[in-house]
Amino acid sequence: MAHRPAAGLRVIPGFRLTLGITLLYLALVVLIPLATVPLRALGQPFDAALRIATDPRTLYALGLSLGTAALAAMVNAVLGTLLAWVLVRYVFPGRRLVDALIDLPFAFPTAVAGIALTALYAPNGWLGKPLASLGIKIAYTPWGIVVALIFIGLPFVVRTVEPVLEAVDAEVEEAAATLGASRWQGFWRVILPVIRPAVVTGFAMAFARAVGEYGSVIFIAGNLPMRSEIAPLLIAIRLEEHNEPAAAVIALEMLVTAFVLLLGVNLIQAWLRRKTG
Repeated sequence: MAHRPAAGLRVIPGFRLTLGITLLYLALVVLIPLATVPLRALGQPFDAALRIATDPRTLYALGLSLGTAALAAMVNAVLGTLLAWVLVRYVFPGRRLVDALIDLPFAFPTAVAGIALTALYAPNGWLGKPLASLGIKIAYTPWGIVVALIFIGLPFVVRTVEPVLEAVDAEVEEAAATLGASRWQGFWRVILPVIRPAVVTGFAMAFARAVGEYGSVIFIAGNLPMRSEIAPLLIAIRLEEHNEPAAAVIALEMLVTAFVLLLGVNLIQAWLRRKTG
């Protein structure tokens, strides 16, 4: 017979102490640094801050960062789910090597990744040269940014979806097949509803990682204002110009926009979990 803990006892010893340490750590590492951004941005006249926030160059850089991050995250949501499916459902030579290579962007320095992608997709690169002959230019364009963000975001989707797929018994697919469902119908109606929250989570993580990416993007983007200049680069430029208020305003604008988008994704994720639960 199971024994209940005595009244007043906590499951975790020292709950108040551990909670206090956790909140202190969170405040020092996350909350206080983030709080300095709005304080610095709003510490100047409102009209000056509004002028910086609505500057065409700022709006274009912000839109480019968010747009390319969203596009790369959507591509990763599809390709990452497909790759996770292959790794979970099939056994093939080199499977362990492929599984290990997925985590390479986690350990790969972003600047090195940017240099490698630029050399690969440059007009004289291994892939860039044949693509250029077809009239397709990747490096030094927004498409190069998308390629770099796909590279750094793919592991987030794969590692989020993979354990959920492993928990789905293959007998479920076999039962659907015996009832006359095709492979596509079995996946769409049986598997996808189960893994959909994990796919959305992977999308959110890949998007969040891509929004603030800097090192792997600046080499392949070309960094041309009003064409391939991302918001993190514009913030760095303003800091190099010793224009800290402008950098803070752009950072605040980027922070608020990204937070709203991620909040929306998390609400969708919670709704999907309630629906599937």
